Amino acid sequence: MVKKLLLLMLIVCFHNQNFAQSEYQFPNGYTVLNIEPAKTDSRIKEANTPHLVVYNQAAEQGKLLLFLPGTNGIATRGPKSLFSVAVHQGYQVINLSYINTPAVAQICKGKNLEKNSKCTSDFRTMRIYGTNDFPLIEDQAHDAIVNRLTKLLIYLSEEDKNGHWEKYLENGKLKWSEIAVSGQSQGGGMAAFIAKEHLVARVIDFSGGWDYSAKKKIAGWYSNESVTPSNLWYGTYHVTEPMAKVIDASYKAMQIPEDHIYPFSLPVPEGKKGHSNGVRNIGYADQWIELLGKGN
Repeated sequence: MVKKLLLLMLIVCFHNQNFAQSEYQFPNGYTVLNIEPAKTDSRIKEANTPHLVVYNQAAEQGKLLLFLPGTNGIATRGPKSLFSVAVHQGYQVINLSYINTPAVAQICKGKNLEKNSKCTSDFRTMRIYGTNDFPLIEDQAHDAIVNRLTKLLIYLSEEDKNGHWEKYLENGKLKWSEIAVSGQSQGGGMAAFIAKEHLVARVIDFSGGWDYSAKKKIAGWYSNESVTPSNLWYGTYHVTEPMAKVIDASYKAMQIPEDHIYPFSLPVPEGKKGHSNGVRNIGYADQWIELLGKGN
């Protein structure tokens, strides 16, 4: 309890769970940068709202926490309280701006799913890597999550020497072992998909899974062998979410250890949704610390 109170004093001065995240101010001393994707790669035209970059120059700088927003998510809007906890835990944080509409659940359904049982994995491959032909969305190769993150880190390495961003790159490519991947909803699914194929420092999936391969059958990629070992996997959902049972089933298919699955249950403020409560409700600060571990 003492640890929690001290942490709350650090990150939420005059702040509570009903306070608008967009108005939240990071603690004094934190470096906060808003960088438009087009500044890092002139080919990028779509989803050009700024990336959010946060770290504490005075602290030992450790792993990078990559956060991927959900559908319609705007990177500069947070969840900022969660990011403050992450910085406190020794991470440097990037909330990445990427094309997040339409969502996979909006495309890979009905006839599209009937024609292609691997629709969701093909969709995510295009949005993450931009390396395949998937005509159901208009994303270009340079719009892909991996390109956006790589170009942002190259830009930061040149323009923000204090951040030492080059340590997350190796020969111009992402050094996944130094990057913890996380995200909300669609973004959580993207983080999980990445962790299946790369050895990442950690993966935290916030309410991110209800991909299907057929009606009422969860997608096959959830059961694919994971390069990232199971002890580094974490998943959360709120018990009031309409898709809670499906999300839980996806976590079990991904072999996330039972004690690494967090079914959140704090009351959801009136007018808000349980689906996003896990990344917004400061009442989960202790759980966030467990999910994040130490970044340095």
